[in-house]
Amino acid sequence: MSLENIGRAAEFLLVEDNPGDVRLTCEALTESKVKNNLSIVGDGMEAMAFLRREEPYTDAPRPDVILLDLNLPKKNGLEVLEEIKADPSLKRIPVVIITSSEAEQDILKTYDLHVNCYVNKPVDLEQFIKVVQSIETFWLTIVKLPSEVVD
Repeated sequence: MSLENIGRAAEFLLVEDNPGDVRLTCEALTESKVKNNLSIVGDGMEAMAFLRREEPYTDAPRPDVILLDLNLPKKNGLEVLEEIKADPSLKRIPVVIITSSEAEQDILKTYDLHVNCYVNKPVDLEQFIKVVQSIETFWLTIVKLPSEVVD
């Protein structure tokens, strides 16, 4: 199922501690042709509480796509990714690493942990917006995602 035909807004979870990158991601998704909602958390501990619907996130929507930075406070992106992919109720949510790290060891480790894709953050403003919009287009209009969680 692609989300463009289901009659509801797509749900994104952005896990990012850099206010500038949060602002750019919000701008890119606001300009989108696909109806979407963006939830934002600033560290790895918050991300896991959000995904598990723990206080104060008991009413959090289930994300259709997670945009995850690697360099986070409290719990880094690798730890968050590992927990997501080990949890039967979360493991099918696509996780897109979007980071400034170009280190081969980071790329290898994320794919070993079953990340869905790894994207380097462009430093150019226009390119950053294009990358975020490309991620959205790919995951919400091209890719077929499961319609519900079934184990």
